[in-house]
Amino acid sequence: MSLRHRLESGLPLAQGPASVSLINDELRARLHRQLLEQIDLRALEALPQAEVSAQLRALLDDMLTAGHAGLNEAERRLLLRDIQHEMFGLGPLEPLMADPAVSDILVNGSGRIYVERHGRLERTAAHFRDDAHLMKIIDKIVSRVGRRVDEASPMVDARMADGSRVNVVIPPLAIDGPCLSIRRFAVMPLTMAELCRSGSLTEPMAQVLEGLARARINLLVSGGTGSGKTTLLNILSGFIDEGERIVTIEDAAELQLRQPHVVRLETRPPSVEGCGEVTPRALMRNALRMRPDRIIMGEARGAEAVDMLQAMNTGHDGSMATIHANSPRDALTRLENMLGMAGMQLSPRAARQQIASALTVVVQVARLSDGRRRVTSVQEITGMEGDMVTMQEVFAFRQTGVAACGTVEGSFAVAGIYPRFCERLQARGVALPAALFAAAPRGMA
Repeated sequence: MSLRHRLESGLPLAQGPASVSLINDELRARLHRQLLEQIDLRALEALPQAEVSAQLRALLDDMLTAGHAGLNEAERRLLLRDIQHEMFGLGPLEPLMADPAVSDILVNGSGRIYVERHGRLERTAAHFRDDAHLMKIIDKIVSRVGRRVDEASPMVDARMADGSRVNVVIPPLAIDGPCLSIRRFAVMPLTMAELCRSGSLTEPMAQVLEGLARARINLLVSGGTGSGKTTLLNILSGFIDEGERIVTIEDAAELQLRQPHVVRLETRPPSVEGCGEVTPRALMRNALRMRPDRIIMGEARGAEAVDMLQAMNTGHDGSMATIHANSPRDALTRLENMLGMAGMQLSPRAARQQIASALTVVVQVARLSDGRRRVTSVQEITGMEGDMVTMQEVFAFRQTGVAACGTVEGSFAVAGIYPRFCERLQARGVALPAALFAAAPRGMA
């Protein structure tokens, strides 16, 4: 007999793990509907959290008593928590949102919810009742940011109040049910010291990258999806002097700059009618009229790369950006392709000259097979030889194998060259010891 039939007939509920599953589905849904009929949500939201819980608990106890639901105290607390999450939060996703170890929440239909913890994906026991339940939570998320999702607009990319990025795809585009992806960001941004402790890079590498940011060296952070590009860019931007005016341009605001003089710009997608779009290139052009000392672009992916390179070449030294690429050389190739996307009729040599003139350093980051993120290469752009942009590697991570437990083994190495950018750093008051670039390898497992 189902739980609903038991409640209606007055029979007691079974105890144990099976009943918890039933509670989380049928009983919770019914009590949720009954609570919504008896309370004023707006008035309740204005009350302190403790008072909200107390009032809901009293109503819940009355309902459970009237329905002869023989739940113990632990089950009642669990039921109250779930209903509160349903009413004021994101339902089954709320405990995952509260877990600081979770960096990504990936919902593949109502019955499959995955999370990323410490660089590894794992399936959770959390689930929605059905696709309608999932769509209700999706509507709650997108409506909070003034967006909507339906058959006419089946894809949404937005930002939540806490800065998390949200992507939604629903049928008919998503064949197996609504898909929801949430990329979360730490309340307290990581620091360079924490990256060193976690083995993402070495102390000499950290000193060099800090010096590059302080000395206004144009820099590009390259890497794949989820490799930590934005995290590193955020850390590097923290070394910018507080007296500088910074303008950031992003598709979804992720950077968490702590300087007092920061202007944050965010793109806007087109409306359902296809109008009102604001592109990264439009924001980049507008940023140049805002008297910025530095421009930080969250990601270069299209025609805006032209204006970014021109800004780097025309007095906005120290500007930074990220790009999706598997190596520093691939990053330059992608930039060259973006120049073509902007409709610029440049010869390959002219395009590469513009890139070589604008950029000084490319930092490559990667998420390795064990889930750990590392700075795998720091390369300096030294100029042109014929039609090719010349580069030299200053630091690198050399993978030697994979341990039986799955951990990637390898070490960081120094190329043993004295980079040309050191003269520019010294001219701007940032002196780096020559020992940082000594040929002896600096290893880290």
